[in-house]
Amino acid sequence: MVSPRLLTSALVVLACATSACRKSQAQGTASPQDCVLVEDGWGPTGTVPITVDVVAQGLEVPWGLAWLPGGDALVTERPGRVRLLKAGALQAQPVATVRVTRVAEGGLLGIAAHPDFASNRWFYVYVTTDVSGEDENRIERWTLSEDHATATFDRVIYGGIPSAKYHDGGRLRFGPDGMLYAGTGDARDPDRSQDVNDPAGKLLRLTPEGQVPQDNPFPPSPAFLTGIRNTQGWDWKDATHLYVTDHGPSGETLRRGHDEVNYAHAGDNLGWPGIYSCETRQGHITPSLTFDDAAPPGGAALYTGTAIPEWRGSLLVGTLGSRHLHRVEFSSENPARVARHEVYLQDAFGRLRDVSMGPDGHLYVTTSNCDGRGDCGPQKDRILRVYR
Repeated sequence: MVSPRLLTSALVVLACATSACRKSQAQGTASPQDCVLVEDGWGPTGTVPITVDVVAQGLEVPWGLAWLPGGDALVTERPGRVRLLKAGALQAQPVATVRVTRVAEGGLLGIAAHPDFASNRWFYVYVTTDVSGEDENRIERWTLSEDHATATFDRVIYGGIPSAKYHDGGRLRFGPDGMLYAGTGDARDPDRSQDVNDPAGKLLRLTPEGQVPQDNPFPPSPAFLTGIRNTQGWDWKDATHLYVTDHGPSGETLRRGHDEVNYAHAGDNLGWPGIYSCETRQGHITPSLTFDDAAPPGGAALYTGTAIPEWRGSLLVGTLGSRHLHRVEFSSENPARVARHEVYLQDAFGRLRDVSMGPDGHLYVTTSNCDGRGDCGPQKDRILRVYR
């Protein structure tokens, strides 16, 4: 049913032309944008034909992928192993074993290769570890050997990120500006997300050495975006704007569900915990897409390949609880407005964690069925390749 307070938007999104969706218009300092709320399920079933190959299996919560020059990839496993995908085959021996504290959603999480990896062989990991008897999340830099078989610890570039049983964030990605971006969770303390001097509940922006860039929006804070609950996925629309997914509440403020996809740029506030669903508030970003039920989202990537031309420019989001791959297509006239959204791979491979474009132009997705919330099975977790 369409809420009366949202009837100011009369145009119905193509893929949401049912009573299961509604739209509102964001207020405040941002340009007006529509907010699509899916009230029943996740959206229409996708109609674009795709093929899925299992590239690797036998993994344990492959949380992040980092592609290397030449087509190899490093894969993190939450218990603390960095694995190598070499010439499309998963190598038996770990490249490195990272000391981690495994508390629910913590452990070895995101990974990213330095933009100049070909010359320095540096990669970065986001890890939950014990520091002086207290758990914290931190970003470490490692050096991969020339043959890619082993790695050595270099140093901690940024530490002191709050950790908790849930909401650890963990995604790492280098941006088009050469800076390292890190998604953090609110560590189960929502108000930390609004404090620009607290690294919890943020999208952080750092130099490859772990320093705060001078052009950050809140110097000397590393915060690039605030008001985040627990992001694990984002990608760049262009040099200055991003699509960012975030987890909705699980009972905080007596609210549940409403995971979201946002369109944001430097200094934006995604609103946690102050706004919810399609609510608006001055100085906060209203989501482009949100769901009544909890998805929640894992990794996200804009499709830049040519194998599935219908997907080009769409945001592909892995989901955990709802166990599907979500495609979001945005309006060519307004990049914050959803033109259509649809569901792929529903229940086909279980929980989906990371989503990444490979150097071959295909989409890669990791499963997360061995994290205690899915069906691990004899094949354990897998890496999937999606193409036409």
